[in-house]
Amino acid sequence: MSSRRALAPLAVAAVAAAALVPAVSGAAVAAPPAPEVTLTPLGTYRTGAFDEGASEIVAHDPERQRLFVVNAHAGTVDVLDIRDARNPVKLASLDTPGANSVAVQGNLVAVAEQADEKTGPGTVSFFDATTFAKVSQVPAGALPDMVRFTGSGDFALVANEGEPEGYCEGQVDPEGSVSVIDLRAGAAKATVRTADFTAYNAQVDALRAEGVRIYGPNASVAQDLEPEYITTSTNGKTAWVTLQEANAVATIDVRTARVTDIAPLGLKDHSVAGQGLDASDKDKAINIAQWPVKGMYQPDSIASYAVKGQTYLVTANEGDARDWDCYAEEERVKSLTLDPAAFPNAVALQKDSALGRLTVSTATSKTSAAGITELHVLGGRSISVRSADGTLVWDSGDAFEQLTAAADPELFNADNAENDSADTRSDNKGPEPEGLDLGKLGGRAYAFVGLERTSGIAVVDVTNPAAGRIAGYAHNRIADGDPEAGTAGDLGPEGVHFIAGEDSPTGTPLLAVGNEISGTTTLWEISTH
Repeated sequence: MSSRRALAPLAVAAVAAAALVPAVSGAAVAAPPAPEVTLTPLGTYRTGAFDEGASEIVAHDPERQRLFVVNAHAGTVDVLDIRDARNPVKLASLDTPGANSVAVQGNLVAVAEQADEKTGPGTVSFFDATTFAKVSQVPAGALPDMVRFTGSGDFALVANEGEPEGYCEGQVDPEGSVSVIDLRAGAAKATVRTADFTAYNAQVDALRAEGVRIYGPNASVAQDLEPEYITTSTNGKTAWVTLQEANAVATIDVRTARVTDIAPLGLKDHSVAGQGLDASDKDKAINIAQWPVKGMYQPDSIASYAVKGQTYLVTANEGDARDWDCYAEEERVKSLTLDPAAFPNAVALQKDSALGRLTVSTATSKTSAAGITELHVLGGRSISVRSADGTLVWDSGDAFEQLTAAADPELFNADNAENDSADTRSDNKGPEPEGLDLGKLGGRAYAFVGLERTSGIAVVDVTNPAAGRIAGYAHNRIADGDPEAGTAGDLGPEGVHFIAGEDSPTGTPLLAVGNEISGTTTLWEISTH
């Protein structure tokens, strides 16, 4: 099935809905920029499943014009024919129980699959992209969460997240790792080596001092680091892996399958202008303001590109907390004891209309004998551009909250599974930038970012790594629809995949987006002005 719905221009949307969630004192809501990149939905495939992860990661086969879409609900990878981009049609399903991620290279499809018990070793299955026959299967680490090929296709890399069963006595906490699969002799003769973090176990104190979050109860460094997402250099020799909970990025030498560096990503200061956030879900207003808290970037997706011979990393700073049996790190500010020397206005700050409702980490927020001295919130609510060694070059600050506040206030920090829920996520990671991909249009580099909670897609010009800027925004969410009935449009963008014009079935650039809450996969047409 397919659908097409025109999107209102940003300025019109802002005027029409501005009264729904009014700004209050301190909320300097900027007008949305005139878009230089426009996204228009062309066609949608619907699984009919709601909030079941039925459409997650998306990969494109340009030769046969097919999308491979992870359907975690069915335990399959769905194959969609997109030769008619306005009417994606399901061709087949690959039987892939435990599928978390999919990638396509040439005539090969790779699927990362977790074990029945997620703490056990997973697998990577390779399929023929034409016949869908399984070519081979190789072992991976615990909870293989993301797979990608190097540009040449010589290697496939898998981020093995290694999440714990829990932290109660007797529960399993596997090690995180990256599987490096050598495909130079073909998938049928693939060999696997593991890049692990055991060499860093003895460096736990130094890593913590540098700002890497190692804090799981009784966990070693190797157990505590949970690889999330991978990008590779143009020549395929180097990979960078997000360690979301640790607020860090690891560097891997692909040919030796060795971790060569773990770089802490630092903290952003939400008390600085342009780096604010809306901290309350109970004030019934948009209040993007400066607050005395520090934000952990904690990226999910990562992509890389080169400018004048230098590699830059772009990260979607979603944020994630540990919440397991026998251990949870999140608390609301109003439940904490604040050090009066650090927070002389603690009583005012801990009101629900201020910071009282804000969720912070008790694991790594700084403390003294008198209480909390520095509050750390989860996720940066932004994207960042970094140099290859992890040094911050540019961050979008509060631009995504400003953007949605002006363009779609009825969806500002809304929940992705429920309409009429504006502001309900302000206390916890806000819009949650999660899926991200890079693409070039007219010689300029753009990041396409899925805002998981609001269900919008933001476009950011990152041509100049030190001076990114918002270039467009769209959503296919229907605010008065019923999410469970499937009438609310696209909800919860998880996988975002840019398709260049030369690889597209329409001859124009497209964006393929898998939406895990609505169970829909949508193709967007991209145009520039």
